Amino acid sequence: MATIVPTLTTGSGQRTVTQTTLTASDTFVYRPGTGQVLILRNGTAGSLSPVIDGNGGTTVGVPGIGNIDVSGGYAVGAIAVSVVKAIPLDTISAYLKGTIAVTGGTGISAILLNPQA
Repeated sequence: MATIVPTLTTGSGQRTVTQTTLTASDTFVYRPGTGQVLILRNGTAGSLSPVIDGNGGTTVGVPGIGNIDVSGGYAVGAIAVSVVKAIPLDTISAYLKGTIAVTGGTGISAILLNPQA
């Protein structure tokens, strides 16, 4: 299990970005309301479909829809070879409660950007 290490993006100028190669199950720390972005780049030889799942997610009430089950995690969907996806984590916060595991992405390069300290 690898930990996806964040890269702080505050201040001016350039910085070295920390990349983590995903294994069978990886983790990161979500900081609500800070504008974190998770970037996933598939440099493998095949399409991969990662899932981001906090073990504390259950159901979320959505006005006009009802309760939505988030216990299975956020399915990123298929990421084809050489494709890069960016996920603003505050937009999927209901899936990120508790300890977070990223599965189904073995070989993907992950970058976690933290715009706030």
